[in-house]
Amino acid sequence: MQKIGYVYIMASKRKGTLYVGVTNNIHRRVLEHKTALNKGFTEKYNCKILVWFESHDDIRTAIVREKHLKKWFRTWKLELIEENNPEWTDLSDGWYD
Repeated sequence: MQKIGYVYIMASKRKGTLYVGVTNNIHRRVLEHKTALNKGFTEKYNCKILVWFESHDDIRTAIVREKHLKKWFRTWKLELIEENNPEWTDLSDGWYD
């Protein structure tokens, strides 16, 4: 059985610290970032704004994509975000209302 996967980028602010991650449940994982449920990088650097994500039909494909993005230069990640979200709006706005 294939499981859907998501690759995502969280940011501390516009052009701030970036976190690239992968998950099988984007809504749950973003909420974990926003509430600092898991102590670590995103809590330390306050990465709570979902600025980019994409879905994949298979979690294994998402994991490969995440590993690929993590190797990208920062400028490439910024370009990816700005191509799709030029205002750096929080794409999760309204998810938890």
